[in-house]
Amino acid sequence: MSYINNIKMFVRVVEMGSLSAAGRDLRASPAVASNRIKELEKHLGVRLFNRTTRKLTTTEQGRIFYGGAVKTLEALNEAEAAIAEISNNPKGSIHVTAPLGIGRRLIAPLVPLFHNEYPNINVRLRLSDRNVDITTEALDVAFKLGQLPDSNFRIRGIMDCRRVLAASPAYLEMRGEPSKPNDLLSDKHDCLLLRFPGSKQYYWELNTQVGIRKLQVHGPFESDDGDVLTDWALGGYGIINKPWFEIAEHLAIGDLIEILPDTPPSTTNLAIIYPHKQLQDPKVRLFIDFMTENIRKRITEVMEA
Repeated sequence: MSYINNIKMFVRVVEMGSLSAAGRDLRASPAVASNRIKELEKHLGVRLFNRTTRKLTTTEQGRIFYGGAVKTLEALNEAEAAIAEISNNPKGSIHVTAPLGIGRRLIAPLVPLFHNEYPNINVRLRLSDRNVDITTEALDVAFKLGQLPDSNFRIRGIMDCRRVLAASPAYLEMRGEPSKPNDLLSDKHDCLLLRFPGSKQYYWELNTQVGIRKLQVHGPFESDDGDVLTDWALGGYGIINKPWFEIAEHLAIGDLIEILPDTPPSTTNLAIIYPHKQLQDPKVRLFIDFMTENIRKRITEVMEA
């Protein structure tokens, strides 16, 4: 098992470009990560990395070994999955990523419930509103809210989510309530924008009587954390464009007011994407089935409340 762990560490070091990052990912200290690489190099009798104080690069031998190491780990995972399928005892870890808003409100509360049903499955949840590369970061499952990527990944749709434009009563009292989409483009109003490196959300789509309108909205604040935008809106600093379920509580008690209800934003897709190979992994299939059913139930309960 030690040799397999050394190979796993080597693969993550190559993929993440750092001993310390790979160690954190596999829950090992930098010293342990370094020792595992040294043990592997000693076993193989070659140097796998060229090391300097600033950079870690793969040697030619390391590049060759990486290809075989990845195939070895994939074969091992498939073999373990096949045994788990037969024994009806899925176990191991699932690495999951999700946007901050749905991650905090929907997925994180469901993880302990999933673990209660399947105590031998561990869930490693990472929350981020940035665009995460599933392959590079060795993730099993990614929740996506919005336009789905055009890729070779498998997609499990959960549901279409209604979006709303909203602002605080204080903001509307100070700035006035927009009466038509064009009002959002005037200097009188500030829109709070979700932006991050690689973000494509530089406009808002509204449903009008003549079809979808794309508005190049603007404002003084932007963030890569959707919850920060909600906090700014609650503070009276601008208008947000949010999935309804994320701010339903604030709308219900009047901390936020829906605006332009006759020309609402386009609905957004909530879905799960995962690599094709994970179809053979029973623990991933169980997780996807559990989350799909329970997220639909929770969003429906919020909408009917």
